[in-house]
Formats: sequence, C-alpha cells, structure tokens
Amino acid sequence: MKNRRLLAALVATPLTFMTLGTATVAQAAGPDLKVGSLVLSRGSVAVSSLNTVPVTVTMTGSAKPSDYDTFYVEFTGGQRDLYSMPMKLIKGTLDDGTWQGVVNVPSTANGTIKVTRVIAGSFFFGCTQCTFDYPVPVNGPTLAVTGVHIPKIVGTSTPKVVPIGKPVAITWTITDSQTGKPYGTRIKTWPGKDNTCTEGIPDVVLTDVNGRLTLQDKSNYGLYCLRIPGNPGPIAGDAILVKSSTTVAATPSKTSAPVGTIVPVNGTAPYAAGCTINLQRLYGASQWRTVGTAKVRTSARFTLNAQPAYKGNIPYRAQLPACYDIVAATSKPFTIKGI
Repeated sequence: MKNRRLLAALVATPLTFMTLGTATVAQAAGPDLKVGSLVLSRGSVAVSSLNTVPVTVTMTGSAKPSDYDTFYVEFTGGQRDLYSMPMKLIKGTLDDGTWQGVVNVPSTANGTIKVTRVIAGSFFFGCTQCTFDYPVPVNGPTLAVTGVHIPKIVGTSTPKVVPIGKPVAITWTITDSQTGKPYGTRIKTWPGKDNTCTEGIPDVVLTDVNGRLTLQDKSNYGLYCLRIPGNPGPIAGDAILVKSSTTVAATPSKTSAPVGTIVPVNGTAPYAAGCTINLQRLYGASQWRTVGTAKVRTSARFTLNAQPAYKGNIPYRAQLPACYDIVAATSKPFTIKGI
C-alpha cells in the first residue's frame, strides 16, 4: 500500500548550542554536505488557525560535489514534522557558502520543534515517505511554537461498514479544535487514497463554508486521507481506514467421519490474508466455542481441521475475528456427522 523507502543517514556528532535560535553542528561524514552552523531568525512564534508564520533559516557550510546547490531543513518534534522552503546560496561559493530559506510554521506544529536534518538533492513535498539523496543529521536550533485554534480533521464513512469493493462515501470535516466550530470559509484540501496519501500531490478540492467535504468512491478498500496544503508541504492531515466486511466460506472435505478422525475444512476469506481464522463448534443451543485455529494464506484460502468428538451431527462454522480494518465475520454453519 505504501512505498516506504529510507536511506542510511550520514553521521554527525552534535555540539552544544551557541545562542537561542543558533546551533553549531559538527561536519557530517561524507563528501556531499558539511554543515557549519544553523541559525533561526527567532526562537519562538505564535500561530493561529490556518495561518503560517515565516521564520528565516540561515546555514553556513560547504557542499561537494557541485551537483547540489539547494538544500532543505527538516524540523521534528511538536505535533508534526516540518520542512523549509528550498534554501538558496546567498553568499560565497559551494565550497564555503551561506544558504538561506524560510520555514512556514503552521499552528499544527504546536510545541517545541528542532532542526534535525539538512536534506540535499531531490525532495518531493507531497511525499511523506520518500527517498532523499543526502539527508544529513544535525543537532540544530529549536523553535518554540504556540499554536492556537488548531484545525481538527475528522473523517467518517457512509455506511459505517462497507463490503470490500463496494461504493462508499467519505466525509471530511475541518473545524477549529478550540471552539469546535467551522472557520466559516472554504478550505483548500488534498484528498487522497492509498499511495496518494504518501506519494505525490493530488488535485486541490475545496470544502464548503462549514468545512465539510464528501467524496464518493466506487470501490472501498484501503486508506483514505485528507491534507491541508501548505508551502512547501501540508500543514495538517488525517487518515482513516473504513471498517470493511468480507465473506467467509467453509466446506468440510467429508460430511461424515469416524469419531476422532481429522476432517480438513477448506475455505476462503477474501482480503484477509495473514488474519487468524477459527474453527468453532456449537455447544448446546447457542454457544459457539473455538476448537481450532489457522491463518488465512496469501491466496485468501485457509484450512482448518475438525475432529468429530462423538457420534451424531455436529455443527461447525469458520469464524474470522476482527482483523486490521475488517470486521468479524462467520461462515454459514455446516455439519459433520460422527460415526
């Protein structure tokens, strides 16, 4: 569902801070980027609602080879990770230069965020799990962010439980988490599904003035997400897995067998590969008890072993407990006669 690619980071030995909003960083191993210092134009910022506040980032260092002359700074901590705009060379040369750029701080970064990496090379702002050419870890300066009226994103599905592959409506609502009310304006969003939640930038879709957006999907399966665009990356986002239903079918290889004989029960549970499947036997009039378990194979097939315990008709069924986003399901009961 998601393409998670990571590169080994270059090792840097962090040094202590110089002043508020400033840090000195040891040179990173490797020939590509050596960071001298990182400075923020301010040590704290207050941000409200859907707004962002720019903070200037200045970096000194050297970059070899000269294939890369643009860099990005990554902040972690607070309530979300954050990236700067491209940092451009404003003074000196690649061998000994000063780069500068802006990080647009949203209210959703509320808390203390810290510069932890400088990224050289290709970077796709719509991607949250992409490969960077040269990520260099640093012990950079911190920024205290006070976020107020932070946007809250809630996603729901109609119906609540949807058969896999059947139509579903996804409704997103964006409200002010402090007041519980909408912002009273149409909000630009990036709705996505599965890979588009982590890779690439989908088309912009506007909510209504109540912060609501309903999208129809012809085939329910996978992850649904909504992000609020920012510059360069989203300022907020959330994702949901729709509760999905599947069908369980089970058939014994024999309808009768001597008491104590193992009878294979074969069945299918589409989309439930890797999930546990139980064989249950009816005790009394209504009590089903698990008497065996197996795993659903990648083919969506499974095999359970029944073993008639006494002479007479014995009711069985296959039961799939809730697994991932799939709700619990059972097969139709079947009977094996002990003889």
